Amino acid sequence: MRFLVDRCAGAKLARWLRTREHDVVDAGDWNEDPGDIEILAIAMREDRILITVDHDFGELIFAAGSHHSGLIRLPDCPAGERIAILADLLDRHCADLEARTIITIRGGRVRISRPTNE
Repeated sequence: MRFLVDRCAGAKLARWLRTREHDVVDAGDWNEDPGDIEILAIAMREDRILITVDHDFGELIFAAGSHHSGLIRLPDCPAGERIAILADLLDRHCADLEARTIITIRGGRVRISRPTNE
């Protein structure tokens, strides 16, 4: 799968995904933060699932109707648990990820949303 890992989600997570042979862009490697709207646009343009801790991306998609290629939100997930959470997510929800859904993990619960993406 193709991912764009937002800098707030962590370089360690990006490295781990690469060891699992995923195609990963780590926003933490960029010289400057282009802002949420541009990060979402880059993920869309490059057909990457965006992984973030930031709640603003959900607002951009749901409230503003921004296009996306899938989103994984980890708003309450401690950095030390993100790899285990994502490993479980990849095992159990691969079809949802491939369908470019929006997945939010909060309090150990997985919520899958399918907003229109016209």
